[in-house]
Amino acid sequence: MKRLLLLSAGLLLVACSKKEPPPEPVRPVLSVEVKALDQQSLGRFAGSIQARYESNVGFRVPGRIASRNVDVGTEVEKGALLATLDPTDQQNQLRSAEGDLARIQAQFINTQASARRQQQLFDRGVGAQAQLDIAQTDLKTTQASLDQAKAAVSQARDQLNYVELRTDHKAIVTAWNAEAGQVVTAGQQVVTLAQPDIKEAVIDLPDTLVDQLPPDVVFQVAAQLDPSITSTATLREIEPQAQSATRTRRARLTLTQTPPGFRLGTAISVTLSSAIKPRIELPLSALQEVDGKPRIWVIDPQSQTVMPRDISVVSRTDSTVILASGVQSGERVVSAGVNSLKPGQKVKIDEDSPQ
Repeated sequence: MKRLLLLSAGLLLVACSKKEPPPEPVRPVLSVEVKALDQQSLGRFAGSIQARYESNVGFRVPGRIASRNVDVGTEVEKGALLATLDPTDQQNQLRSAEGDLARIQAQFINTQASARRQQQLFDRGVGAQAQLDIAQTDLKTTQASLDQAKAAVSQARDQLNYVELRTDHKAIVTAWNAEAGQVVTAGQQVVTLAQPDIKEAVIDLPDTLVDQLPPDVVFQVAAQLDPSITSTATLREIEPQAQSATRTRRARLTLTQTPPGFRLGTAISVTLSSAIKPRIELPLSALQEVDGKPRIWVIDPQSQTVMPRDISVVSRTDSTVILASGVQSGERVVSAGVNSLKPGQKVKIDEDSPQ
């Protein structure tokens, strides 16, 4: 009897000495909020803000450039002086034309007086018809020479005025292609002018992408140095042939708005996107495969626990996975460490988790 009592007491002591199992540790996890995507990104490309209208201007007469009056980047008004040629040749041509005009004017006065005298003699009946005809012919010939000399003087004056290169509209000087002292021909490109009123975005697109652009493609333009300066744009024109070296085609985009920060030459980043059927995109690290079946871990926001959920995968890349079903927009799923989770396990959402 004593042995039984001692044995019972020993068992009771052993039972009392057993400890309760420790609670499951709360595991910190990274997570993402599920958001349905309705836009497909087609890529991002660098470009610049340029003027839609540019003109390459030069002198209308040949000569040696005597001066350049403005620098690149200068904004000039209509009629502003850009550069001048050495006017010596044009001044000599004007003096020569003016000398010819003075000589022919003197001849015209003489032939005019001669024709008048012959007309008076003929009217009194003492002059011959032949002499009158000759005098009138000489007058007409001299009149034609006088008109030609006047035109030559006018042309010489214009040639002298052409030694000054002036703008015919408000513009910004974007490039000089000749220097002071350089001899240029008539019409040779000397300076490039851009009209600042209408600006556009210019980018180079891969030839393969151009052929696949959907009709509803959207161009989002942002300044590279200040991404808060943005505007949407539409495709205005694109080069019909790709450049042989880069296999790209230049595209010009019409800006919907033109913020002040979009100055000529501003470096920009253009993102191309198009509308698609809403879909769920998650990081590839959120996907777990068990027995060949894909699943994800969904976080219950009330209990802060996780439960696995089977999903249907449409496609995957090196970093993302596209889901067809299994999760709703607004839910939160574990994005890293899925292989160490258990159903119903409590988790702590990392404060640095992407939203």
